[in-house]
Amino acid sequence: MGALGRPRRSCLAVPGSSPKMLDKAQGLPADQVFLDLEDAVAPLAKPQARRNIVAALTEGDWGGKARVVRVNDVTTPWAYRDVVEVCEGAGAALDCVMLPKVQDASHVRWLDLTLTQIEKALGLPVGGIGIEAQIESARGLVNVDAIAAASPRVETIIFGPADFMASINMRSLAVGALHPDYPGDPYHYVLMRILMAARAHDKQAIDGPYLQIRDVDGFRAAARRSAALGFDGKWVLHPGQIEPANEVYSPSQEDYDRAELILDAYEYYTSEAGGKLGAVMLGDEMVDEASRKMAMVVAAKGRAAGMVRTSRFTPPAAA
Repeated sequence: MGALGRPRRSCLAVPGSSPKMLDKAQGLPADQVFLDLEDAVAPLAKPQARRNIVAALTEGDWGGKARVVRVNDVTTPWAYRDVVEVCEGAGAALDCVMLPKVQDASHVRWLDLTLTQIEKALGLPVGGIGIEAQIESARGLVNVDAIAAASPRVETIIFGPADFMASINMRSLAVGALHPDYPGDPYHYVLMRILMAARAHDKQAIDGPYLQIRDVDGFRAAARRSAALGFDGKWVLHPGQIEPANEVYSPSQEDYDRAELILDAYEYYTSEAGGKLGAVMLGDEMVDEASRKMAMVVAAKGRAAGMVRTSRFTPPAAA
């Protein structure tokens, strides 16, 4: 499935060190679950967490969710064992490996080569395991275009706000929230830079977490900001954030219906039966090729979310 074909509106983080949480996550309505071996797992707990994750992937029922494991970054002593043990143990049940703290394209190329060797050794389809690259530093952001282009396996570019804030000495401890001393959104440039790199290379763009997990209104406001730009989804750290994420990153019913109506109308009016017109009026709106492209974006999001149309286009001759 292509990078833009697997929806990731809500991306639930689950520590690999907790079998109970790994089990619970299987029944939650998130589009993606990533099983974490990095920040959520203490160094001494990482070997057991790998085994927990392999067991959860191979024995659990994930109900169509995208299954992802976040390994440790390439500069650590754990990254190699993370990739080898998890992918050799559960490669056939794994959609992607998430690589944190990616600073340049060489990090992605290392993971790509390692995954290729594992897939060949296990007889798995080469390229079947995707890569999600997490941008968490100034250097990573500067190199984000090369990172997005580093491998055909890359499906998603993710913003990691906490480490990024530390890397640029941002004076804030509220991860994902606006800064009271800054007259705007301090993450706007970062999000747009990631989004441009992702779209230029046909990847999904995912916003990072909002750490105040009981502040659902704050989470929703943060999600709306990145959704408005065009991001595909956002990390969720608590089950209470899943529903708002799925809602915010899906089109409204009205917008979805309108998008499908535009697509139908444009298809009809550009056909022989519709007069082979390049631009027409649909109600009070002019519809042309640019309108079709915009409508296709909204319609694709609605279809991926499983939305159902509540209206249909009727050609004038059949009215």
